[in-house]
Amino acid sequence: MRSESPTATPVVTIPDAPPAFHLLAKPTGAVCNLDCAYCFFLSKEMLYPGSRFRMADDLLETYIRQLLEAHARSPLVTVAWQGGEPTLMGLDFFRRAVELTAQYLRPGQRAEHTMQTNGTLLDAEWAAFFREHDFLVGISIDGPRDLHDAYRVNKGGQGSFDQVMRGLGFLQEAEVEWNALTTIHAANAGHGRAVYRFLRDECGARFVQLIPIIERVSEASDDGSVPWASWRDRPLYVQEGTYVTNRSVSAEQYGRFLIDVFEEWVRHDVGEVYVQLFDVALANWVGEPPSLCIHSETCGLALALEHTGDLYCCDHFVEPAYRLGNIRETHMLELVASQRQRQFGLDKRDTLPSTCLECDVRFACHGGCPKDRFLATPDGEPGLNYLCAGYKAFFHHVDRPMRYMAEQLRRGHAPAEITARYRDEDTRRGRNSPCTCGSGRKWKHCHGSAVGRTA
Repeated sequence: MRSESPTATPVVTIPDAPPAFHLLAKPTGAVCNLDCAYCFFLSKEMLYPGSRFRMADDLLETYIRQLLEAHARSPLVTVAWQGGEPTLMGLDFFRRAVELTAQYLRPGQRAEHTMQTNGTLLDAEWAAFFREHDFLVGISIDGPRDLHDAYRVNKGGQGSFDQVMRGLGFLQEAEVEWNALTTIHAANAGHGRAVYRFLRDECGARFVQLIPIIERVSEASDDGSVPWASWRDRPLYVQEGTYVTNRSVSAEQYGRFLIDVFEEWVRHDVGEVYVQLFDVALANWVGEPPSLCIHSETCGLALALEHTGDLYCCDHFVEPAYRLGNIRETHMLELVASQRQRQFGLDKRDTLPSTCLECDVRFACHGGCPKDRFLATPDGEPGLNYLCAGYKAFFHHVDRPMRYMAEQLRRGHAPAEITARYRDEDTRRGRNSPCTCGSGRKWKHCHGSAVGRTA
């Protein structure tokens, strides 16, 4: 490792280091003011017994300095915060983070600040701070009240919907840029269109991330029940086991949810509402690198930093076997560029079973996230993704519209032109015809219902 100091901060150079990567910093560790039933991360408190679960001031500065040094070749650096619940740190911590970022920015370098939060502690002061410093804020919301409150509860077991909507209101009033982080689980899996319409119409969401809940366990009853109500009540969650809890979405449910949302989105919202997975799929159909590691050929460029300075291979692998080191002892770029981390990323491609290698939608799927590859293929080969059936159903369903939108992009036209094509086809569709989503319901009772946005 070689350092030079031509300006305020040194240029850290490591052979073959990536010019950029994404790092989620967890200043409160796993500590949260909610007790969401499906949140496996709550158990990560066990990694640090006796900890105060607050990132120290000197570590904050070390983190910011190293992050900007590690991105010396990149004009844009993302300073991303997550939890647990990061707002428990208080505003002064993030004011200091913004100050340090400005202090260590190199000439020609720009920073963007992001935070993922449950939204329950936000108020006008938080919103004003976010607006002043152009934060992008991700809000966790799982749909209308009954679906959201099914699992997203406080420590007293009460739903958090009202508190989340109140926090979102402060962001909207201050015109803070935000996106919806929506988990798909057993409670809302059968309500894809309703969840999407709620996010779009009631919340005003224009950026949506859909995240499948898969609680992997080593043992469970036949109905998927486990002997604990919260991840606080069980041993440390690690990526082991071939069972899932009954809160988890099934592969078939996940595929159906995505199709349900897509059929609404493609008719009304292309170019207006950005659903992350749909953008990622289109990138793969066009042949461009997708923005999401899950459906990229390799991974390893999305890491997690704990409140202690421990750096982990991935946010989904915050467990002892995947701890790379501590940034107090080793510069983060050296850890990111380590052979161990490189191999972690390459394994996503190199450990695919033959079933995946021969699959017709491999180009769009790339095997999904390694954390979910715990099934065996029909031939008995390990490494099949738990969501395989859902991915196949979705990618096959969207093949025709994705091909059309990809061709529009190649011609220099807007993908949103597909909306007019769907509108034309829909005018010729009988009200009693089967819905195009494949649900088996009549068109008039499904995506042809008048509840959707007027085209």
